[in-house]
Amino acid sequence: MKTLKNHTLIYDSDCPLCTLYSSGFTKSGMLDKDGREAFTELSLRNKELIDLHLAKNEIALVDHHNGQVVYGLDSLLLIIGNSFPILEKIARIKPLYWFFKKMYSFVSYNRKQIIPSAKDTTENACVPDFNMTYRLVYIAFVAVFSAYILSMFSGKPDLGITRNFWREFGVCLGQILWQLVFLKGYLKDKIWDYLGNMMTVSLLGTLLLIPALLTDFTPVFYMIYFGTVVFIMFLEHMRRCNILKINYLPTISWILFRMTALAFIIGQVIK
Repeated sequence: MKTLKNHTLIYDSDCPLCTLYSSGFTKSGMLDKDGREAFTELSLRNKELIDLHLAKNEIALVDHHNGQVVYGLDSLLLIIGNSFPILEKIARIKPLYWFFKKMYSFVSYNRKQIIPSAKDTTENACVPDFNMTYRLVYIAFVAVFSAYILSMFSGKPDLGITRNFWREFGVCLGQILWQLVFLKGYLKDKIWDYLGNMMTVSLLGTLLLIPALLTDFTPVFYMIYFGTVVFIMFLEHMRRCNILKINYLPTISWILFRMTALAFIIGQVIK
């Protein structure tokens, strides 16, 4: 690898993904061994050069040759392009660049809802701004993806439930609206952070269901497997509520809706 010398990547050390790829850059030799620095441990030199607010939203790359700083996707392309110029040229083609930039922002603005940290409430934490557009896109993406996988799971042989995407999508949408209406007054400014975390719990459960779709098992296995996934989701929901410093009311409301929806679906099957 060709090393991009005398550059420092400012990363969010409380974000596992940021830590992983920034470490990959230094270990592979694409950056110097000391070519990254945690946002929470900024040196005075770098603190004076970067836009602290912008660096919370988009990872910053400091060029110590001339004191210039680039942010977000451009910082990653500069590092990658130093070793793989062709890849950078391809990524900078306008339609692709637009797409990658949107994807970068989608992940960056939702990263604390995807993987939260107990340190996110500290004064110098690297927490991005709230962006309603990207939060709604994240919620919509998880709702559609979860509904699709759930419809496939419920449609497995011998379960007695017909495959129906719109039924599952209605349940996902109903859960979102239920929590939004029921908890908005209670959670106040935390409501969208909570909803983002709730959707990540749904995404986790959805991903855990995928292995069971790869082959056919007995109905008893599917019921036990589904119950295990729901229990894991329950534990993760409580963990995230604890990180957000909210009590058990959102979890209780979440469970009540899940039980009501399950009872309704079972009732339809019995009929």
